[in-house]
Formats: sequence, C-alpha cells, structure tokens
Amino acid sequence: MIEYIKGRLVEKNPTDVVIETTSGVAYLINVSLYTYGKIKETETLKLYIHTVIREDAHQLFGFFSREEREIFRKLIAVSGVGAGTARTILSSMDPKDVIRAVSGGDVTSFKNVKGIGMKTAQRIILDLKGKLDFGCGDAEIPGLDPYQATAALRTEALDALEILGFVRKNCERYVDDILQKFPTTTVENLIKMTLKAM
Repeated sequence: MIEYIKGRLVEKNPTDVVIETTSGVAYLINVSLYTYGKIKETETLKLYIHTVIREDAHQLFGFFSREEREIFRKLIAVSGVGAGTARTILSSMDPKDVIRAVSGGDVTSFKNVKGIGMKTAQRIILDLKGKLDFGCGDAEIPGLDPYQATAALRTEALDALEILGFVRKNCERYVDDILQKFPTTTVENLIKMTLKAM
C-alpha cells in the first residue's frame, strides 16, 4: 500500500497532478479542488495516497493532508458514495466544512453537492457522526489580457468538470454566468461555484 508519493511536480490540473519521483517514475494522481488549491508551484510535492483498485483500472487519489485523506476514506465507506463522489464532495466543501456538516447534521450542505440526494446526504451524516473528530485570493492569470484570462479559466474549468463526470454542455451556461459576475476568479473558485449552482 502506498502511504505517500513525494517528487517533482511535473503537471498540475484542477482534477489531477503528475509527480515524478527520483526513480524516474511519474504518477498521475487524482486530486480534489481543496488539494489543488493548496499546491503551490513548487519543485517538490508530497501527497498522501489512497489507492483504488478495480478490474478495469488502478487509480491513485492524492491529498495535501492526512486529515483530508481520512475524510475521503470515511466517505467512501458510506454506502452509495464512491471515490468519484467523495472527490466531488471534497471539491465542493473544505474538509472542515465536511466535519462541520456531519457534526451539525447539516443535510442541505451535502444535498448541494452535485450527485448527492436526500437519502445519501442523510446516510453520510448518520454513518459518520462522531467519526470525524479531528482538526483539519482572486487574480488574473499572469501574462494574459483579461479576455484571454477569462477564456483560459472557462476552458480549464469545463475540462475539470468533464473529468469529474459532468456533461460539458450542461456546465457551460453555469460557468458563463459565473464568469460574467466574477471574470477574474480562480479556477478553483469557478469550479466550486459551478458545482453549487448546478
């Protein structure tokens, strides 16, 4: 079992990163928006890993902290919540928000996450109550004029939403509406706002 991967950050996207280790092996690692927002453009990156093994694929999910990984693992243990849904939850809510929603019985916060219905939201709170007892700026893209920056934001956000399992065409209207109001927001915030609006 892989505990963590540490190496050179080769590529960074809102839904995944590529880390090359000293052995020369490069790993594609799925990340949440929370982890994406924590990753700086540094040479070396360390992510805590959860491995999902299926018949058709082996996937690595990486987390900036052990606490976020633990929340992810607790979420996927809930019936009806898979790795993709758990990542969407951690892309819509910070780990502290998840802990707060569970401890406060806040069904609405989970229902606001795309793909989570009333029953699943209730099940998450019921199953995780008492099991999560641990702690846990907008700018334009440099070198681009405002129009190019907005276009780049739009493309990156739509690509990420598509990877998360949403139909691109269904997302476009929400992304465009948000960009009209917040043309210089970050990709992370744009995706979060889109997930809440859908």
